[in-house]
Amino acid sequence: MIKATAEDVIIIGAGVVGLTLAHGLKKHGIPFQIYERDSSVSARGQGWAITIHWALPYLKDLLSPETLAEIDEVQVDPEIGRKDTGNFLFINLSNCETKYRIPPSERRRVNREKLRAVLLRDVASKVHWSKSVSSVESTDNGVKVTFDDGTSTRGSLVVGADGANSRVRRFLRPDDYRNSQLPIRFLGSAVDMTPAQVAPLRKLDPLLFQGCHPESSCFMWVSMLETPAVNGTAENEPDKQRYRVQLNLSWPVRSPADEPAPTDKERVADMKRRADVFAPVLRDAIHAIPDDAEVLEIKLADWPCLDWDNSKGRITLVGDAAHAMTMYRGEAANHGMLDAYRLVESLKVLHSVNADSEVGAVDEQSRVVTDFEAEMRTRTSYAVKMSRQACFDAHDWERLNENSAVLTKRAVVAK
Repeated sequence: MIKATAEDVIIIGAGVVGLTLAHGLKKHGIPFQIYERDSSVSARGQGWAITIHWALPYLKDLLSPETLAEIDEVQVDPEIGRKDTGNFLFINLSNCETKYRIPPSERRRVNREKLRAVLLRDVASKVHWSKSVSSVESTDNGVKVTFDDGTSTRGSLVVGADGANSRVRRFLRPDDYRNSQLPIRFLGSAVDMTPAQVAPLRKLDPLLFQGCHPESSCFMWVSMLETPAVNGTAENEPDKQRYRVQLNLSWPVRSPADEPAPTDKERVADMKRRADVFAPVLRDAIHAIPDDAEVLEIKLADWPCLDWDNSKGRITLVGDAAHAMTMYRGEAANHGMLDAYRLVESLKVLHSVNADSEVGAVDEQSRVVTDFEAEMRTRTSYAVKMSRQACFDAHDWERLNENSAVLTKRAVVAK
């Protein structure tokens, strides 16, 4: 048995959302422990970069000023980030002409892996590594989680923040926990470029842009990941300075030939072939991917926050575990951060209530957690559908317009 208290909130998953939740709980003196299946923070890749936009006010409420300052420093380009206007282009990939400008908002474009490292620092002592969940069960006086290594822990509430393939979700919805895959395939690679190579891309936009090819329906996403000032190569000779750039392509599945190849070398070749019809600037960027580069396939799938039995408020979900969505509206992490904020607000209320009896405390927890889930379910079921539609819109040039889901402004008004 892992040492824990009956009052602990048990967070499953030390990703961005789980760690954000932990910061909020710590700020308000609510006890918690975090259990993560990986052996360390660097055990596997943490994706590329994410944009924090409408969730910024909630994040600022949850985190300390010191942590927020550190997040500013892990922006993919801190210098640009300090004067960023939120410009976001959607271009014609055949000629680089801007088709639309997505309405701007205050944002931070951050390296996901570095963001996770920043969030981990103040709560690292609460993280238990190599803890993969094997069972979750409600008990008479709380909840028990057992792990694959035979250890277990108890607490007052289990929060599944363990991603789109959540094990906790499997226990809550054993009949329907699987994500639904979309008929779109997505490949991406991170590439090192010299200042000369990256200059044409940064001329289009210094942080990120996206677009569609009118004839092939291929979608492209370009994002900076590191600049010389960030990775320490700024003082080198120009040809030895290094930018790291995220290059992604996605396309509809129309035949078996559209399925991703099994090897990185074949995937690079496929990306280059698809880019042959792009404008020279974009074609050259894809062709700059080394033939032996690692190419990651992202499975485009979603899960629309279905109902589940929360065992009288003792087991719940947040983030991708609760509402997996595609990245075409850039909202998944933002909704996860808002989940963390709203759950902290709910637990603050719960912990401030001096229940007259154990039964009363149980009833209050059931009400608070169920109310939290109702708001999250209404909000994110719509968001999942919009993100799915955005995925389809991004690959259909003829139907693309200012009202398309991939282009409309992302915003959530706090209640």
